[in-house]
Amino acid sequence: MLGVFHIISILVVISAGFAIINFRLLKFPVTIGLMIVSLVFSGIVILLGQIFPGLEYLLNKELLTLNFSELLLEGMLSFMLFAGAIHVRFEDLKSEKLSILLFSSLSVIISTLVIGFLSYYVLLMFGININILHGFLFGALISPTDPIAVMSILKSAGVSKSLETKIAGESLFNDGVAVVTFLAFLKMSKPGTEIDAMTILKLFGQEAFGGILLGIILGFVGYRLIKNIENYKIVVMITLAIVMGGYTIADLTNVSGPLAMVTAGIITGNKSKKLGMSKMSVEYVDKFWELIDEILNTILFVLMGLQLLLIDFEFKVFLISVMAIFVCLFARYISVWVPSLLIRYKEKISQKTLIIITWGGLRGGISIALALSILPEYNRQLLVTITYVVVCFTILVQGLTIGKLAKRLS
Repeated sequence: MLGVFHIISILVVISAGFAIINFRLLKFPVTIGLMIVSLVFSGIVILLGQIFPGLEYLLNKELLTLNFSELLLEGMLSFMLFAGAIHVRFEDLKSEKLSILLFSSLSVIISTLVIGFLSYYVLLMFGININILHGFLFGALISPTDPIAVMSILKSAGVSKSLETKIAGESLFNDGVAVVTFLAFLKMSKPGTEIDAMTILKLFGQEAFGGILLGIILGFVGYRLIKNIENYKIVVMITLAIVMGGYTIADLTNVSGPLAMVTAGIITGNKSKKLGMSKMSVEYVDKFWELIDEILNTILFVLMGLQLLLIDFEFKVFLISVMAIFVCLFARYISVWVPSLLIRYKEKISQKTLIIITWGGLRGGISIALALSILPEYNRQLLVTITYVVVCFTILVQGLTIGKLAKRLS
């Protein structure tokens, strides 16, 4: 069995090869192209596995060695969220603060409930009797839009700046709410466990507000350390320490690491870069985190494509997954339409804008990672398969067409 270093080395080599194929032949946006190539590669391996059974078994065994859920949620995610947030302008977020606040909180809760109810009855219709809490569990893990998928695709989608800020801001901040909601339903799903509204509020306060507070502390401590340091190498090292040290503290204190990284990244990208760094430091910090973002994005989407090797498809489950796509789209529309009614006293959100926001709600690796973290007795294999199909649809179909849709409706 290969060690973790060797597996990661192979992944980097495969990712580089797939990136070349996409650049030379497909010419799709990087994330979409990489996932397409990975899916095609996985499909070929599955077909060859019918002829050489040992090949698919070997790859499956090595993929199972690498815990995708742990690798993303406890490793890659911190770097990628910080890298995305460091380039976000605070002025843009401030101008869309009400939309971002409602879309990243109320929308997630509405979507979780709608998807939970509808998916429960869809499964019953196909003769699969599950606990309704498991339906809500699926709703919680599939509701958050993935900042990694969204921000990488929006760059080339050609949507307006205001709309891009709404969608990107929502995707950056909704992870905290989604994880808290997911954890709440996960705890309620345990036999004999009772959980009340006060427990959920306490969990939300600890995870979400605790994560934001930690991010503020990390951002301002980083600013004080960076201020007046002219050596760009040390400045880059400090930003790296903010991410690695900060995410470790978040894990030890049970607060939201994703929200801490987003908050720290925004403060670093605005206050530290403007007031604490020299021009050379700003240039190197930007280049360093852009490179980190591109490399990890590449590996993540290749890994997501390779997860196809671990999916056990049945025709009935595939039909359920297709229906789940429509359920998620319906829930997404309802979840952005309701908050838009509260926003309209400040700004008018048109029907066209709602359609674009609905179609731009891409899911990604976070949903797959959360699904893989569920215990087997909670219908994990079923929920992982449905999640995988929904994620592939949002990235490959919605991701490829969001730009054209935005242009047609603008």
